[in-house]
Amino acid sequence: MLLERLREEVLEANLELVRRGLVLYTFGNASGIDRERGLVAIKPSGVAYEKLTPAEMVITDLAGAIVEGSLRPSSDLPTHLALYRNFPGIGAVAHTHSEFATSWAQAGKPVPCLGTTHADYFHGPVPVTDHLSCAEIDAGYEEQTGAVICRAFENLDPNEIPAVLVRGHGPFCWGRDPAAAAHNAVILEAVARMAYYTVTLAHDVEPLPSALHEKHFLRKHGTTAYYGQVSEKK
Repeated sequence: MLLERLREEVLEANLELVRRGLVLYTFGNASGIDRERGLVAIKPSGVAYEKLTPAEMVITDLAGAIVEGSLRPSSDLPTHLALYRNFPGIGAVAHTHSEFATSWAQAGKPVPCLGTTHADYFHGPVPVTDHLSCAEIDAGYEEQTGAVICRAFENLDPNEIPAVLVRGHGPFCWGRDPAAAAHNAVILEAVARMAYYTVTLAHDVEPLPSALHEKHFLRKHGTTAYYGQVSEKK
């Protein structure tokens, strides 16, 4: 069986999304990539999470051709593949329809950075994409979803803002590995919820001051980061 460890990591990331309440039924998916082989492991389409095993993860190449697996891959595979092709620093993708992040996506509004919890993980607001045009939807909806995400990052670093809101759809998150992608999806939902409550309490609230935003992000992710232990991956 190809990529046994990656299959296990991708399965665990999918199950983590369920455990954290980010996924209902079969809504959502996670994948991971072996960059050396150019192969992706992804959840099969429409299979109940409680029935999934590592062997049921579908292996594809970066063109979407199935290399190993008897099940159909997630219908969002072309979106994942577009992100892998355009964001070379990422190793995994997680997609959910989590309640608060999806609410911001449906409103067509980025998640603003209003506090240090957000600043610890995202070096700026979490952006929202444009709507897909009718032509883009007809030309290959899932692949064009990846394209519209990539356009949203033309002037942003996907390694510093590991998440996006697809307008009218929901969030996609990514990370260095499947566990990190799932972790970022959980954090995104938390900061989206806090931002919603904050703007409900104070609709004219100002963003977190830039100096404080920079301090919190860089102490965890910068070249002189000092958060956590030396042996830990930042």
